Amino acid sequence: MANLREVSVIGVGMSRFAKQPEISIVDLTQAPILDALEDAGVAVGQVQAAYSGSVFGGSGLGQKVLKGIGISSIPILNLENACSSGSSAFREAWLGVASGMVDVTLAFGAEKLTALGGGAFPLSDDIEADQGVLMPAVYAMRARRHMMEYGTTIEQLAKIAVKNHHNSVHNPRAQYQREYTLEEVLNSRMIADPLTILHCCPSGDGAAAVVLAATEIAPRLRGKPIKVRASVLQSGLFKNDFRDMTKSDLSYRAAAAAYEMAGLGPEDIDVAEVHDAFTIGELMYYEALGFCAPGDGGRLIDDGATEIGGRIPVNPSGGLLSKGHPVGATGVAQIVEIVSQLRGNCGPRQIAGARIGLTHCTGGGVAGFDHIACTIHVFEQ
Repeated sequence: MANLREVSVIGVGMSRFAKQPEISIVDLTQAPILDALEDAGVAVGQVQAAYSGSVFGGSGLGQKVLKGIGISSIPILNLENACSSGSSAFREAWLGVASGMVDVTLAFGAEKLTALGGGAFPLSDDIEADQGVLMPAVYAMRARRHMMEYGTTIEQLAKIAVKNHHNSVHNPRAQYQREYTLEEVLNSRMIADPLTILHCCPSGDGAAAVVLAATEIAPRLRGKPIKVRASVLQSGLFKNDFRDMTKSDLSYRAAAAAYEMAGLGPEDIDVAEVHDAFTIGELMYYEALGFCAPGDGGRLIDDGATEIGGRIPVNPSGGLLSKGHPVGATGVAQIVEIVSQLRGNCGPRQIAGARIGLTHCTGGGVAGFDHIACTIHVFEQ
């Protein structure tokens, strides 16, 4: 690890997240890539490798997208890693530069969930999924267990949805841009007891892109560089026996590795984008990321600590709950938000004085694993 070069993000771009059945996934993805290149001041011929993350984008998505903007013949890698597909693409783009193999890389994530119809979908062919253990059911079980073990209340979980929908009002690219009251969250349609529909992220379409470069050459390019302090990818640990439903072992392990790599601790994080596909997920990941002790996530939301202006603002973008969750795009979109926050470009949702930011993206379901993969990235202004 000591021989890795410093890497910076120098350009970002993101589409609107929404149900957009009239737009092809190629057209949806090309615009944010062009925006990221423009932001970076990088010409298409300067990109030396590209990494595409998607779950349902199909074979050769990266090549299909990039040929239309004049990028071909370079290494182009297509990755599928459940909800961490886009953030895994970013990790490979970071590694290409950090290793010294290349100087400038492109990472993007894209998804078009409207093409799949509606409802919940499994992320793998799996014995548990075949018997109905889809993500809403998994997180509902986690919520019930956390409530039993720690006294967490449904009102505390609902406050997370209220917070994130409040934040999204100030995010023009978010799928939802309206506020909900606590009562509206609690009384919305039941999906998987105790989680109502406003405790769950929506499906939709979207894409996001970032350009990375060696920090040593970043000043020669136009984009305002944000350093990558840590880039960690971990996979789930197979465990064919009892698993604590209140705790994601994978997120705890990935967080520890990210903090060690960054030389920082949770107390140093000024802003975080966290995988809140369901309200209980955000609360569990408060604990896994060290923002509070295990079992204290409910108290953290009650205290307002994770609101804009709180001690550790989480999901100022609106998070997956309100910004949306086109799965392959999510991890890159989180990075776009954190880079924008550290640049001071977020307007009414800006976190004052933010210098250190973190993204956490996890997901996927296979029997015996708490999740398929988890990526955590730490960034510095």
